Amino acid sequence: MIDFIRANMAPLMFGGLILFMVIGYPAAFALAAVGLFFGLAAIELGMISPNFMGNLTYQLFGVLNNQLLLAIPFFTFMGVILEKSGLAEDLLEGFGQLFGGVRGGLSYAVILVGAVLGAITGTVAASVIAMGLISLPIMTRYGYSTRHATGVIAASGTITQLIPPSLVLIVLADQLQRSPGDMYIGATGASIVQVLLFAGWVFILSIIRPQDVPALPPEARTLRGWALAGKVARGIIPSLALIFLVLGTIFLGLVTPTEAGAMGVVGAMVLAWFNKRLTWKLMWSGMESTMRLTAMVVFILLGARVFSLIFQGVGGGHWIEDMLTNLPGGVVGFLIFVNIFVFVLAFFLDFFEIAFIVIPLLAPVADALGIDLVWFGVMICANMQTSFMHPPFGFALFYLRSIAPRETVKTRDIYLGAIPWLVLQLILVGLLIAFPELVTFFLDKGPEVDLNTIQITLPPAGGGDLTAPPAFDLSAPPSFN
Repeated sequence: MIDFIRANMAPLMFGGLILFMVIGYPAAFALAAVGLFFGLAAIELGMISPNFMGNLTYQLFGVLNNQLLLAIPFFTFMGVILEKSGLAEDLLEGFGQLFGGVRGGLSYAVILVGAVLGAITGTVAASVIAMGLISLPIMTRYGYSTRHATGVIAASGTITQLIPPSLVLIVLADQLQRSPGDMYIGATGASIVQVLLFAGWVFILSIIRPQDVPALPPEARTLRGWALAGKVARGIIPSLALIFLVLGTIFLGLVTPTEAGAMGVVGAMVLAWFNKRLTWKLMWSGMESTMRLTAMVVFILLGARVFSLIFQGVGGGHWIEDMLTNLPGGVVGFLIFVNIFVFVLAFFLDFFEIAFIVIPLLAPVADALGIDLVWFGVMICANMQTSFMHPPFGFALFYLRSIAPRETVKTRDIYLGAIPWLVLQLILVGLLIAFPELVTFFLDKGPEVDLNTIQITLPPAGGGDLTAPPAFDLSAPPSFN
């Protein structure tokens, strides 16, 4: 029995974690508890030495000393401020008037505003709640299908997870040891494709079920000409300014994501002040929400470091690598397995838990198989979007349920309305696997160098003319005479 436990400590440890998660124990404490329990067991069985546990100090200090993670509270606070600043109202009203004359016009407006808010806030909750409060009553009033309206609002808010400066991309960059700037640039193509897929579905629906997405009646389109242009400009110009402040400065290499987040907070506060909504109550609400989310992330990450250290100590990394590198189908088989695995986990875990628990186990295997980790991270991010749209556990659906009137919007309609958009998100994952260029095309690979053209010239021993011919030919085979 003891020999069996020694030989299978890693799978037993992983199974113990899954058990804790299934019964609903908080992820942060489940990770730490399972890690410490199996760490003590491994010491008793002689698999690791007691001194090995001293590495925990350095691991936990590394989490608290990671300045990249400061971007999380900055972007969260910025999202909460923008939710109340009036930006979403201006954007939705302007785009709604602009596209209102075509079938599905309000849906196109919601998708575009979701993309713009995603490029500013980086938080799903702020986008879903803001758009749900503003657009859901309007869409139902003008005859939009309840299922379609709730689905497009939830899905468009979820785009935030993939569009830079997404919090998920920051976390994945940290876990994959890649530049957040590269993750942001790589996610640009995937974000554009996701928006086009959503808009394409609205177009198809306007043909096959036009009664679900009617055009606005003429009396509802109150803005025309210069008045409409002014309304759209009022929403777009501040948005573009914030997008450049947050993303443009990162892409140009002027600031780090943490610094861009800090500037974004200032920009959001200025925008709220301009709309006469910057109050102490708003500031306190923003700080409270930011504190809760940041504390949750830090505790999950601390627990994940405890679990990961012990898991690696008992040979878990080798167990995972041996299991996944021997899958049939090679790289494609690995990618299919990973995506199915993450998709299933997203039913039970949120994106932070998946990023902190699963990604550190998968990244070394992906690297060993020669997979570009930026592309791998963007693909996983696209897959983890589904964690917000899964009925019945999707957080975007919870957010929408919390603000939708129960007498007119049934929970069943919210769940059924999410399914087409969930399928579209999975189609994006398939496209990223089939066409990696959607991510890698935007990345700066640096100058290409032909190694066969490199010449190394060394001076003779004791100095001499650096322009003289080399003392030996590097291309010649070695001689041991």
